[in-house]
Amino acid sequence: MPRIFFSSSGGYRWLDVWALASVVQLGTHRFCTRHLERGLDPCGRLFDQMTMAARSAVANIAEGYSRRATSVETELRLYDVARASLDELAGDYRAFLLFLRELPWSDSDPEENAVFRTPLDKPDFTADVERASAAHILAQYNKFGRWIENESSITAARALLVLCCRCILMLAKKIEQSHADFLANGGFAESLSRERIAARASASSEESAPACPKCGKAMQKRLAKRGARAGRAFWSCTDYPACNGTRGID
Repeated sequence: MPRIFFSSSGGYRWLDVWALASVVQLGTHRFCTRHLERGLDPCGRLFDQMTMAARSAVANIAEGYSRRATSVETELRLYDVARASLDELAGDYRAFLLFLRELPWSDSDPEENAVFRTPLDKPDFTADVERASAAHILAQYNKFGRWIENESSITAARALLVLCCRCILMLAKKIEQSHADFLANGGFAESLSRERIAARASASSEESAPACPKCGKAMQKRLAKRGARAGRAFWSCTDYPACNGTRGID
């Protein structure tokens, strides 16, 4: 997994769930263009609803991953929006099948298992990420082409329903992993606090600072901002505000 930067690094392009959601988005647009006839969607609202739900999933996965460096809470919320969009889209495919008096594939159907278990290629973007990632999405789409591009709207709807459910499960796992990582390592604020304390300790060690009389950790020089000693230097614990130990400086 590539390193995440505060600027937009496009790290989401390496996510399997983003790649599969992109396949669903492409497949949904193809499905709606080919199979939503006027009798099934006289006002065109279903076309808009389905294509926008597919787009929402892809966009929220990308934005959620991009925000994880500064806010795990926002990351998880956006993943959950993506999951809800996919669930809505899956409902539209179920409704389409029921309208035609058809059913989804059963869990034991070989076609269902083939769509659900077809592996995705491992992304390998070493240069020209924009072009390489687009080529990667098309390559993954082609893996499911014989179902999505099938002349039968029923086959296409069944396959895209399975892919929606597969994406939902992948997102649930992603949410669980991100939550566990947050519990173990904290978020952006916690990381800044650890770095600040480490920087204080490093600066203090270079100045041969004394140990804190309360907790024994290294101290750093600070200037009093108020009171009778305002403007004068003193030793302060690097673990402040957790520890308020101080020492005077002769």
